[in-house]
Amino acid sequence: MVQNPSAGAEQNLGLHAVDEEDLAFISAHAQDALIRVKDLAYLPKQRRFALICARFDRFAEREGRRERRQTGLHFDSVISVRRLQLDLDQSEQVLALLAVTFEPIKEAPPSGVIRLIFAGGPEIELQVECIEAQMRDIGPRWRVDAGPQHNLDVGLDEEPKGRS
Repeated sequence: MVQNPSAGAEQNLGLHAVDEEDLAFISAHAQDALIRVKDLAYLPKQRRFALICARFDRFAEREGRRERRQTGLHFDSVISVRRLQLDLDQSEQVLALLAVTFEPIKEAPPSGVIRLIFAGGPEIELQVECIEAQMRDIGPRWRVDAGPQHNLDVGLDEEPKGRS
């Protein structure tokens, strides 16, 4: 179930995911979020993985403003966490989130692996009993000089403009 999907730029975004479609919606809103390594937390007793990020606000962008918002994202029913190419000792390192994906475990539905995929190669894999995620704006918004740069005109079989 997705909550408050049509929030305007002045409203706080609040999303809840219980299936792959909902998770894809969260992924779209979390794309390009900036996350410091020290703002990642696995809470095994609560079976929760949580993070705080600076989410790029797509609704504000539609209204001609470039803004980021402090946003919390957490996943419940987490059995284990695996980090790939991620050094937790680099606590001030900033990661750029590209996508949140889900791969079901065919032998044990609805369990699976949620992947947080970051620019440059780092990943976090969450083995979960089921999809149970929430994303909510929790703090201030601020203007930024530039937003994410994606070339949306590139086809699958062509190079981005400006590359040789």
